[in-house]
Amino acid sequence: MSEAIDNFKSAIQFAMSIRPKVGGFPVLAEVMRMAGIKQNLWYLPSCQSIYITNKGNIVSQGTPLVTGELDIPEFNKEALIKAIRVDQAGESTFSEFLQASWKAGVFHYIVDLERRTVTYYSVLGEFYVEEYPAVDVKRL
Repeated sequence: MSEAIDNFKSAIQFAMSIRPKVGGFPVLAEVMRMAGIKQNLWYLPSCQSIYITNKGNIVSQGTPLVTGELDIPEFNKEALIKAIRVDQAGESTFSEFLQASWKAGVFHYIVDLERRTVTYYSVLGEFYVEEYPAVDVKRL
């Protein structure tokens, strides 16, 4: 394993150990930022995630959301915002959040850990930007 992957796994493990159920994403994002991860690029429906880090770039291939040929849902900003709010309230799993985002027409999203934003894109380039708050995380 590379130093980048070791650093990434250590950061994720720590973040998950301190992440609250409600409003946990900013904690996860801050721990990743502190570990030198600059961006996280997600590609739905393949569930491929790319991490841009100061120690090297990493790809993580999850289980695809869909298989075969499907129509891509049209972008629905209101449905996306609802999926985000449900997740922020701790009322969905990450997999459920990804499914709801896909159904809202999200093809790709970028988490900018330095700017504290998540930008959600449709396949046609429509987008929605969500800012998230800074949090204070003490590394043990």
